[in-house]
Amino acid sequence: MKKILNYINGEYCEPFSGDWLDNYNPSKGEVYSKIAFSSSVDVEKAYKAAKEAFPSWSNTTAEERSNTLLKIASLIEENLEELAIAEALDNGKPLSLAKAVDIPRASSNFRFFGHAITQFASEAHESVGLNTMNFTIRQPIGVVGCISPWNLPLYLFTWKIAPALAAGNTVVAKPSEITPMTAYLLGDICTKAGLPKGVLNIVHGTGPSAGQAIVSHPDIKAISFTGGTKTGEHIARTAAPMFKKLSLELGGKNPNLIFADCNYDKMLSVTVRSSFANQGQICLCGSRIFVEKSIYEKFKTDFVAKVKELKVGNPFEADTNIGALVSKPHLEKVKSYIDLAKEEGGKILFGGNQVTVEGSENGYYLEPTIIEILDYQCRVNQEEIFGPVVTIMPFETEEEVLKMANSVKYGLSATLWTSNLDRTMRVSKQLESGIVWVNTWLNRDLRTPFGGIKSSGVGREGGFEALKFFTEAKNVCIKYD
Repeated sequence: MKKILNYINGEYCEPFSGDWLDNYNPSKGEVYSKIAFSSSVDVEKAYKAAKEAFPSWSNTTAEERSNTLLKIASLIEENLEELAIAEALDNGKPLSLAKAVDIPRASSNFRFFGHAITQFASEAHESVGLNTMNFTIRQPIGVVGCISPWNLPLYLFTWKIAPALAAGNTVVAKPSEITPMTAYLLGDICTKAGLPKGVLNIVHGTGPSAGQAIVSHPDIKAISFTGGTKTGEHIARTAAPMFKKLSLELGGKNPNLIFADCNYDKMLSVTVRSSFANQGQICLCGSRIFVEKSIYEKFKTDFVAKVKELKVGNPFEADTNIGALVSKPHLEKVKSYIDLAKEEGGKILFGGNQVTVEGSENGYYLEPTIIEILDYQCRVNQEEIFGPVVTIMPFETEEEVLKMANSVKYGLSATLWTSNLDRTMRVSKQLESGIVWVNTWLNRDLRTPFGGIKSSGVGREGGFEALKFFTEAKNVCIKYD
């Protein structure tokens, strides 16, 4: 059985403990590989390799680092088929989605930051008459920790690693133990691209073991984490007293506000996608749908009809729209919220049932589920489910829907559908979220800041924001005669 090894100091190695975790294929419900169960010993080994590599890597030119990152980007593109198959097998997502989105975006992350670092400029301020010049330099932090989630494994793993490396840091990284395969394969790509030994170190294992060792390490000075809010709270409690830099991209319960004056057909098509893409396992999915009352009944009928057309099936079949959920515990969690919705008086308009797929009878499949609710404060409308489940309810006024949209503890993204420019400006400003999409969804420009407010996290990723996070600003003041 294949073993997923740690990648430390440019070489694959087994965990110090000799212990292994089971890695499941969600579409079959079967163990298909073993994952290194790493501990603080392995993290320390990775840290020492990163520390030794830092002086040399941090003193390379921006052009040299850029060239290496661009080589990694090209190699990801060249291995798209292999990486996409690995992602679909490991995560349960449709192969078509992995080929169209996950792996191309991983390549784009390296390519974007490979170019961005060559444009990352310092600032200078001359005080005329005082004969004083102030200039600001941005220096890499040192060894940094990057911890990524299971929903978009290589996509979000590279989203953190690429800017950290571009800025001149060395990295100790941990992918999710639920979906480690593509991060494991990335090690070989980095070696082939000529990334020096120790610059990137990938340690596998659980959050309480390997993850905690990274977060609590006294000499790892910055932590970039994407995952659940509760885990983010724990990381903050650990890292804040140690004065580490923190970037936390956490949960979401994103509203979708649909006004009657929208482009209805476009809205309907995109709303199906924003509800159920990647089995609803994207932190940006619009899981709360609010529809203006005058078009609510029409929307309800049309939305259910469109969702009924989605095929739940084997991720490797070309016509599959919705694959398997990532794990059995996660499937059970999502099903428990569907049961809760019924207890709270919600009406299941469609779905709610586990699906048996021929040839994959033990896989973790669930119908896309639409729940009509009466109270916007009910738990299924307030708590993050992170699966193929959406709630819908009508609204009458702009003020009412803003109150409902802003009622949750999260504030990651929101989607607004309207053709009224005045409303666009008013509502966008009042929505409590880090991202607002108007008449679109998941339309990302990598130059823009990404992140949320409230319990959705701290800090921003993307563009120069990421490069700023992974550097320390130093002001140099010169007085001259």
